[in-house]
Amino acid sequence: MRRIGAAVLALALAGTATVTAAATASAAPAGAARAAAACPTGWGSGVKGTPDSGAVPLSDIRTGRHDCFDRIVFDVPGGGDHIGYFVQYVDRLHQVGSGEPIPVKGGAILEIRVAAPSYDPETGGVAYPGDVAGPLPGVNLTGYRTFRDTRFAGSFEGETQIGVGIRARLPFRVLQLSDRLVVDVAHSWT
Repeated sequence: MRRIGAAVLALALAGTATVTAAATASAAPAGAARAAAACPTGWGSGVKGTPDSGAVPLSDIRTGRHDCFDRIVFDVPGGGDHIGYFVQYVDRLHQVGSGEPIPVKGGAILEIRVAAPSYDPETGGVAYPGDVAGPLPGVNLTGYRTFRDTRFAGSFEGETQIGVGIRARLPFRVLQLSDRLVVDVAHSWT
């Protein structure tokens, strides 16, 4: 009788382990689905822009990592919430003023033009210290999921142009906030 009881107990424990394993396995996709659902974009990868312009200089460009996207921020103190911009994927980054190509590493290149010069229009002094064809000063992309490279393309006629190397052509959005422009590039299409 003891052997039968032990066998029944062993079968019951084995059944519990099977049910637990099945529940855990089915919970993994649901958890993954919840994670994907927490990062919906619907942003698309088409051209985005607004013709607003201004003569307020750019003071800084910085980046940040988030759960669903990588972010680049253009600080324009005094620019308000109507800073002009033009953002699009390009096959090659060409400097607006000269047409010269600027190499950018990555599977895709996002060209960003912001209606804020990298110089002070009144004095001609440097407001943002970027070097043409060089990486953005102070920007370190180590550990980013989407961003691969940044390149300063210069300022021409009151507009600053940069290129961002992206892992692949991914959806992005542009946000106008007070005194800054934000570009978010999603980690995936979901």
